Amino acid sequence: MSGHGAPQGLAEHLTTTAGLRVAVVAAQWHERIMNGLLDGARRAAAEAEIEITEFRVPGTFELPVAAARLAPRFDAIVALGVVIRGGTPHFDYVCSGATHGLVEVSVRTGTPIGFGVLTCDNEEQALDRAGLDGSGEDKGYEAFQAAVLTELTLR
Repeated sequence: MSGHGAPQGLAEHLTTTAGLRVAVVAAQWHERIMNGLLDGARRAAAEAEIEITEFRVPGTFELPVAAARLAPRFDAIVALGVVIRGGTPHFDYVCSGATHGLVEVSVRTGTPIGFGVLTCDNEEQALDRAGLDGSGEDKGYEAFQAAVLTELTLR
């Protein structure tokens, strides 16, 4: 399981999360999986007592431009998306573009971005990472924690 060895949560940082401005940007494709990722991010936010602002974009490829526009207004961003391999190179282009775009935005702006983009070979792999009942992992939750913990480290 890839979640093995994950860092501890935000519990010990609750006194330092006051006033954090966090955006969650989520793609609309693969609704069931996206709902699981969003629920994970919302749960992590609630546990950390952080109010979030949510934005929806059409797909994973649009996450970087949304993050670029939002970075000046937020302390951290959580990017959530799902790309499932098909029979064409489309998967490679979308995954590469989204990954490189989000990294570029984060480095250029200094705004931490939690990478909650699932890049899976099939729907079963995505469902197992979506934080749904029966899922082995909760990447929406983990992406939220990664963004916020990075911001707290850099303060």
